Amino acid sequence: MYRRTFLAAVTAAGVSASTPTVTGARRHRLNSDDVEVWKAELAAWTTAESMYGGTSELEKRAEDVTDEVINLQQTNNASARIRSELYTVAAAFSNSAMWAAIDGQRFESAERHLDRTIRLAGLSGDPATEFRVWSHASVLFRQLGRPADALAAAEKSRACSITRRDPLFASLSMSRIALNHAELGDGRSTMRYLDLAQKALERADPNKHRPTWIDYYDQAELDHLAMAASMRLAHWPEAEKHAHRSLAYVRPDLKRNMALVRANLAGAQPGQRELEQAVATAQRIPEGMMRHARVRELLDRFTEQVTTLAPRNHKARDWQAFYRTAVA
Repeated sequence: MYRRTFLAAVTAAGVSASTPTVTGARRHRLNSDDVEVWKAELAAWTTAESMYGGTSELEKRAEDVTDEVINLQQTNNASARIRSELYTVAAAFSNSAMWAAIDGQRFESAERHLDRTIRLAGLSGDPATEFRVWSHASVLFRQLGRPADALAAAEKSRACSITRRDPLFASLSMSRIALNHAELGDGRSTMRYLDLAQKALERADPNKHRPTWIDYYDQAELDHLAMAASMRLAHWPEAEKHAHRSLAYVRPDLKRNMALVRANLAGAQPGQRELEQAVATAQRIPEGMMRHARVRELLDRFTEQVTTLAPRNHKARDWQAFYRTAVA
């Protein structure tokens, strides 16, 4: 499956499917060409993950590439600059493996990847890589039910020097800080950081060259995170407003993200007694996306919600039958 996924992503990303190989006992002097080949695969991996989500095959491929890049360092010569760039690539793939595990809700595996990624990010000395590690650590800790750790990790990402140079990174860090304040029930801080995140995003240069992994963060994603924060605080009208705005802005290729927004929106609408509208929203999610781990978790929760609220409602019963078939 990974090979099909990767080849499709390669075509979409316009990069080569080849990866560098070094054979024999003779040591090779690594150069920028070696780095660029791995960067091309990272771009293709990111495209594939955006299309299909954090599958176990994508996690395994990212982990394998991390091993390959580290081994390349051990068995060949390179300048200090090239070594730093290769550690950045290795950290990026290790982080990608961690994200795939988080997205697939394989949290024990994600924690294992986190430890390795922190070490590699430190060796790379790259501020954007360090930022990404702590941003994803924040997501992992929140999923593990550790909101204080999640907030600390988000604040650590905000302290990275890249946030002072690029408002887009600052916006992402503050939107995650806002979500973690919502988890802790601090509505005032949540609203403050969402406002700061919005202002920072508006200052960000859309044409600035950045790592491919942050391409997903835009107005749609900020509204997605604002929706999630509003839901934690039971601010249902605000959550629905952000959801509709996210759906208006989301790129059509980010199918998983679109499914997550719809699943969250479906969960917000019963809070306003819009039961039948909520069912209609959930039914707009493609059946294939309903099986994605995070989407399914949200829809499982939604199904319990509508069953509790209106056990005799025919729309609720129709949804239960439809959903059981869709995820069977």
